Amino acid sequence: MQLNNHNTHNGPASHNSRLVYINNPQRTNEEYEFTGNKITTSKYTIFSFLPKNLFIQFHRVAYVYFLVIAALNQLPPLAVFGRTVSLFPLLFVLTVTAIKDGYEDWRRHRSDRNENNKESPVFQIGKFRPKRWKDIQVGEVVKVCADEAIPCDMVLLGTSDPSGVAYIQTMNLDGESNLKTRYARQETCFMPFDGDLISGVIRCEQPNRNIYEFTATMEMNAQKMSLSQSNIILRGCQVKNTEWVVGVVVYAGQETKAMLNSAVSPSKRSKLEQQMNKETIWLSVFLFVLCLVVAIGMCLWLIRHEQQIDTLPYYRKSYSIKGKFPGKPYKYYGIPMETFFAFLSSIIVFQIMIPISLYITMELVRLGQSYFMIEDKHMYDSSTNSRFQCRSLNINEDLGQIRYVFSDKTGTLTENKMEFRKASVFGKNYCNSSMVACATQDNAEITEPAKGKNPKSDVIVDPGLMGLLHKEIDGDERIAAHEFFLTLAACNTVIPINNQTNSIETELHQDLDYQGESPDEQALVAAARAYGYILFERTSGHIALDVNGKKLRLDVLGLHEFDSVRKRMSVVIRFPDNNVKVLVKGADTSILTILRKGHDNDNITLATHHHLTEYSSLGLRTLVLAAKDLTNEELEKWQLMYEDATTSLADRSLKLRETALFVESNLRLLGATGIEDKLQEGVPETIECLRQAGVKVWVLTGDKQETAISIALSCKLLTPDMHQIIINGTSESECKTLLPEAKTEILTVDGSVALIIDGNSLVYILERDLESELFELATSCSVVLCCRVAPLQKAGIVDLIKSRTDDMTLAIGDGANDVSMIQMADVGVGICGQEGRQAVMASDFAMGQFRFLRRLLLVHGHWNYQRMGYLVLYNFYRNAVFVFMLFWYILCAAFSTTSALTDWSSVFYSVIYTSLPTIIVGILDKDLSHKTLLKYPKLYEAGHRHESYNSFLFWIMMADTIWQSLVLFCVPRFVYKESTIDIWSMGSLWTVAVVILVNIHLAMDVQRWVVYTHASIWGSVALTFACVVVLDSIPVFPNYGTIYELAKQPTYWLSILLIIVAALLPRFITKSLHRMFWASDIQIAREAEILRKKRLFYGPWKWR
Repeated sequence: MQLNNHNTHNGPASHNSRLVYINNPQRTNEEYEFTGNKITTSKYTIFSFLPKNLFIQFHRVAYVYFLVIAALNQLPPLAVFGRTVSLFPLLFVLTVTAIKDGYEDWRRHRSDRNENNKESPVFQIGKFRPKRWKDIQVGEVVKVCADEAIPCDMVLLGTSDPSGVAYIQTMNLDGESNLKTRYARQETCFMPFDGDLISGVIRCEQPNRNIYEFTATMEMNAQKMSLSQSNIILRGCQVKNTEWVVGVVVYAGQETKAMLNSAVSPSKRSKLEQQMNKETIWLSVFLFVLCLVVAIGMCLWLIRHEQQIDTLPYYRKSYSIKGKFPGKPYKYYGIPMETFFAFLSSIIVFQIMIPISLYITMELVRLGQSYFMIEDKHMYDSSTNSRFQCRSLNINEDLGQIRYVFSDKTGTLTENKMEFRKASVFGKNYCNSSMVACATQDNAEITEPAKGKNPKSDVIVDPGLMGLLHKEIDGDERIAAHEFFLTLAACNTVIPINNQTNSIETELHQDLDYQGESPDEQALVAAARAYGYILFERTSGHIALDVNGKKLRLDVLGLHEFDSVRKRMSVVIRFPDNNVKVLVKGADTSILTILRKGHDNDNITLATHHHLTEYSSLGLRTLVLAAKDLTNEELEKWQLMYEDATTSLADRSLKLRETALFVESNLRLLGATGIEDKLQEGVPETIECLRQAGVKVWVLTGDKQETAISIALSCKLLTPDMHQIIINGTSESECKTLLPEAKTEILTVDGSVALIIDGNSLVYILERDLESELFELATSCSVVLCCRVAPLQKAGIVDLIKSRTDDMTLAIGDGANDVSMIQMADVGVGICGQEGRQAVMASDFAMGQFRFLRRLLLVHGHWNYQRMGYLVLYNFYRNAVFVFMLFWYILCAAFSTTSALTDWSSVFYSVIYTSLPTIIVGILDKDLSHKTLLKYPKLYEAGHRHESYNSFLFWIMMADTIWQSLVLFCVPRFVYKESTIDIWSMGSLWTVAVVILVNIHLAMDVQRWVVYTHASIWGSVALTFACVVVLDSIPVFPNYGTIYELAKQPTYWLSILLIIVAALLPRFITKSLHRMFWASDIQIAREAEILRKKRLFYGPWKWR
């Protein structure tokens, strides 16, 4: 096959397209320099790792702060700590993070190496030869066998199936597990893949992220053919149920759609962490004030003793004649500079006022919390074999403060397992449910449902409808019923999969499975099968049906796929007798408006509309079916339009829509279907529980209004006594009128109000500056139900609340249409459902059922928020009490920045001595049991009131900190006032005392004691003693041997006891009084829980 190359560069959009010469990679890549097929997902190389990683880490302002502190300490006048010691905390944090990042990137490098070195057969020198993936180029012809991954984006040239069909699994790309059909053009299906006869040119669009569209043309042997999304297979997918496929590479490496879509979802920061920044600023103010006091004090002290400076240690102008350096001059810089150095030195001494260890502690605690959420057996879904997933570790605590939940309906509240229940055919109602008997007409006798004809079918059929299909008459009703089921079987993209083992089974189609992109389509095809219309074969050019034992081959002349503008799909079919029909199915709003006019059709339309309303009131999903016979003139005109649209590179989708609108007009109504999508287990209980917890649940669905209202009533989102305000605006002016009227109506209503609004109204409201009025109206209602909404409208509703309030939002959904709102919300939850895994991949958390949301928020959300709030406050306290203790000492040491503690004790304090108990308590502590939290949902409102972390608690904590630090400093000074104790002994006492104090402070607040809690808290005290002993045993240190002398004296132990009692007594009294007279809901529930345990342990008779 030789290429006819004339006018290659002509045609629409040639300036914005790429040319791929089939089986000629040299010419393709020489002219256009396309990228190779090597992929890189790693962030670093050996040479870029250190600078790039450090650059990323220093985006945290706290790290920059500690770098400045460490740099200041390297200057001789400011060297308060040892130069090496001062670098230790920052180096430790940077090293730990770098090791983690390096390990993760090493895994990416390993994955990239494995991926790039895989091999696939590539057509070279007349035959297929193995070639590594990273060496494959655009323009080469590649062969992929069954169950193998596809190495790059390829246009199909041929498959093992003579009809050119291939089955592809796209789970790695879009998360959907259902097989998709892809087709090779009939002109290339029988191409001989040998010699050098493979040639041609493909003109395609530039690389882009859209995995659902592909626009291209192929020229071969003077023929120009259109290519679409059904002709391309993408990198990352797998070939299934097809022996082999052959294709030409059009996009390779980083330009493949899979790589272009590999960007991560937007990062989110927890609300508590954002609030924490405000308190961090206050701590910075404290730090500045302390340093300023020391600097001013130093200045005043030097002015007062200016005449004595030459004789004072560390200030005289030179060493004494008998000193260590006889006659060597001191480096005295004068009072102004000494004051400035005192300020900078104070910053170094008080540096841990801003806790650098808090960031690592929070990450470790979140990791531990995530482990226990993942391992929670109560959130394991056995039906899908899926565990809870934590896909983001930054926002665990936000789960305890959710005020709004935005939920999808289909697949989230419902199972998304469709069952064909009702059918309206030619204006008559038929029932397909074993649960409900149904009349074939309004006044007809009741008929008993029966099992479908097909042995494997689970669909319950209506005997009246089945009888109509088998009547030997050719009336309009019989023809409409026949075309009704032909449309169900033919107007879809469902793939029949034959699993038969012998010819008899093949003939009877007893073991036939269906794979479809939509559960709705699968349910409709299964229903057609139950009534004897069995789809058993599909190719790009025809479909084959078994109609009650009679084989029927239908040529598919064209397929107009469903789109969100038309809200319908259609297929143009040629029958064996050369008649051509258009079969259409879609939403009622899109079909009923394009029906032909006529008395008979109008009567059928009226009856069908009545049935649709009835189906919707029962919570069924509805579709309308219609058909049309095409005349030869209409067919010829359509074919010209269709050929022009499919071969166009510019505005192809618009031209295809116009072509579809040409044939989708003056349709003959066939009937409607009602499909049941059952509620998931536990949905009503979960919604009621969330409502009691003060959480508002809004449902955003694409279903019609009646269906959504029915489902909302059945899941207790709406209640019968709830007043409903419905807004269905058709213009901007109408919406401007309806919104104020609704706000006025709310004022006249006693009780709960539900707002029900459709997507058409939202078009005018969200895009016409009416958002503020909608916000005021919606937040005044108990429930909001949005129907017929598009994906971006879902995100717009979430943003309406998120951008105008401080309330936390959570979005939950299961499909690709929910991704926008999941990423927009503060917390996104994906359901592992029937519509693929796009929602899961875009989410922060993922689970198998909606009912798990109750436990996720009320139990884990409450625990995580309570733990993290306390963790932050405790870390502030722990570091501040240490800093204030040093501050009081400096005030009594002539405002010099000398320290009584060794450099290593100061560094080890927050890194080793006190870090582990904080982490253990942050992971394991529980203020209430899960049973209590689930039994009393209102306890969740503690998160709404910010009871675990707020500004008031911060200032109370700071006041308590100042008191405890004063006790720490003053008690030893008072006890040892008359003694000759040296400063290093006092420093050892303060080191041990402050560690014991902060650990007992923590122990007072622990709600649930377990072995690990005891081990961490008391082990921390023991570890501190051990470290002090080790440090005091090193001869080169100035504190050598101090602990051995101190520990012998009863005064030492008495001082520690006095410090603990005096420091914590005000806190103990305040907590006791608060619990006694102003107990919170949490404290009351905890007391009741303790009382119940005592009754169970001792028996009820002692507590009467």
